[in-house]
Amino acid sequence: MTALITQNPKLGEFKSQIKVDKVTDGLQIQIVDEQNRPMFDVGSALVKPYMRDILREIGVALGDIENRVTLSGHTDASPYGSGDRGYSDWELSADRANASRRELVAGGMPDNKLLRVQGMAASDPLDPANPAAATNRRISVTVLTREAEDRSRQSFNNPPPPPAEAPTVAPSLAPSVAPVLARPLPVQPAQR
Repeated sequence: MTALITQNPKLGEFKSQIKVDKVTDGLQIQIVDEQNRPMFDVGSALVKPYMRDILREIGVALGDIENRVTLSGHTDASPYGSGDRGYSDWELSADRANASRRELVAGGMPDNKLLRVQGMAASDPLDPANPAAATNRRISVTVLTREAEDRSRQSFNNPPPPPAEAPTVAPSLAPSVAPVLARPLPVQPAQR
């Protein structure tokens, strides 16, 4: 799989922005922003044309393998938000992951090969020492080993049980917190 990525002439143009590594769960392909070459429009999930080419070529390569894939969008730690709408780095990273998913599928990767698509915001920086660095803005595609796929499916089907008993509150906080914990939560009507 690594050879399919590294020996592809179209992807060779962008080798400074494509990182391929073996990880515990399988093979991770990361497409990272460079300071002067972003993958998406600023504050948007609109894929830049060269990024579309990268994703579609990776989609071609992934189309012929049997393994399942996970896809994550990541942002840097620079705050992003647009006021009242509450659109944050969480939504932005999820939207970018889904935009990337569409391009991988357009390139030939079957949609049912995806096991998970998620937005990670700035929670898992590539460069923890520089949380605002451009390389933290990236798309991560992980080609899962069979064991990692099984673990992931197991966690979907068997979520962890709830705690056996309610957590205890520190004695100094108990008098001020107890009335709040005892109150029923207000029920909001469902919104669509």
